Amino acid sequence: MANISVRKEEPRTMPIQSTANEWEPARLMRQFFGWDPFREMMPMLRSNEITTFAPAFDVKETKEGYLFKADLPGMKESDIDITLSGNRLNISGKRDAEKQEKTDTYYMYERSYGSFARSFTLPEDVNAQNIHAELRDGVLTLHVPRKPDAVPRQIPVQTNVPKA
Repeated sequence: MANISVRKEEPRTMPIQSTANEWEPARLMRQFFGWDPFREMMPMLRSNEITTFAPAFDVKETKEGYLFKADLPGMKESDIDITLSGNRLNISGKRDAEKQEKTDTYYMYERSYGSFARSFTLPEDVNAQNIHAELRDGVLTLHVPRKPDAVPRQIPVQTNVPKA
């Protein structure tokens, strides 16, 4: 089984120091490349940084209307609020962090938690009464249909039509 290796670029802020051990390979790596080969084996210290949860949305136009999709892993229907005010579609929610025990040692803490809010201005041709939202397998999907009279209708061109 392969080992998992995680590397992240960090700013090169370590000053070059002149010591008797300055030619040690690990020290050279830290000084010249800003990379510490042993950092990946150390437990990650939890900082007071605020992590933000900002789910990405896909929005596409179809023949029938508009389709919005967002990845919301770990969220339930009760965590999501969708409102329509005029032509403004507002989607907000909150993903709570997992409970952390003081005895736990974190080696990585990259998942983000918190509240998010997104707003979209819808075109005038939407049928606001028939907007449908579903959450399945962590993916929020909103179907925003067009008004029936706003859907383009193909008009056939006829040839050899007798004149009236």
